[in-house]
Amino acid sequence: MFTPMPPVDPAAVKAIRQFNRFYTSRIGALDPYLGSPMSLTDVRVLYELAHRETAVASEIGRDLGLDAGYMSRILRRFETEGWLTREPHPRDARQSVLRLTGSGHAAFAPLQQKSREEAAALLAPLAPAQREQLVQAMGTMQSLLDPEAPPARPQAAVLRDPAPGDIGWVVQQHGEIYAREYGWNSQFEALVAGIASEFLLKFQPEWERCWIAELNGERVGAIFVVRKSATVAQLRMLILASGARGLGLGGKLVDECIAFARLKGYKKMVLWTNSCLLAARGIYAKRGFKLMESQPHEGYGKSLVGETWELKL
Repeated sequence: MFTPMPPVDPAAVKAIRQFNRFYTSRIGALDPYLGSPMSLTDVRVLYELAHRETAVASEIGRDLGLDAGYMSRILRRFETEGWLTREPHPRDARQSVLRLTGSGHAAFAPLQQKSREEAAALLAPLAPAQREQLVQAMGTMQSLLDPEAPPARPQAAVLRDPAPGDIGWVVQQHGEIYAREYGWNSQFEALVAGIASEFLLKFQPEWERCWIAELNGERVGAIFVVRKSATVAQLRMLILASGARGLGLGGKLVDECIAFARLKGYKKMVLWTNSCLLAARGIYAKRGFKLMESQPHEGYGKSLVGETWELKL
């Protein structure tokens, strides 16, 4: 059954409008764009013509939200300037393929460079961490308002050692994600908090590791290897935020654990999980872990099946 969205808070509307006024003023969107006599819309159309392999007026107008009449007037002006040519479309006689001429590219190139310089000038006063925070915030805005849009920037995965605050984040993520996705109660968060506390208090750096996974500077995952015995390593607390799934990052975390355990001379790696965690089980099975034992249990407010997996190193 369809559940209607709650009404929009007027305070949120006010905040959006305030941000729009701030940002359009900051980038000079209300002035002749980038110091040229052209409008922002003109330059956007030029950008699309310069960057599309097959530029078609109807597609550009649709993507920019321009009506056909307005789009036609812009293109006629570009043709008058000698910036644009039209060729028959190879598959659709009703359409023309639009191409910038050498003069058109020459008109666009300084505008593109000016745009890069102004973007750099916005970021220049900020510290590196603040720049990253700003870029992440813009990416979040884009993904929320247009979920089908490609990421604002390539996602770069980094695995690093934990820093102060990271272990608390791991506990928080377990509590939030498993409550949201599986309905587990606070008993599970308490269990994870105990494991995390023991890791910190009894950490053996020669034999144990934790990796924190980041995408574009944001924490999105973690995994731990702890010493169970002189010959057995235990994999614990694999967690991956929903937005970071499907990128192979969970497998990369597990691979790091396996490589570390082999380097340290462990003969076997074990882990305990639950049968409902299908994605994690798939990662383990793909890397050669074998299911050794299954045991029904009541935990975290649910009826579950706990599993012990093992990998011979």
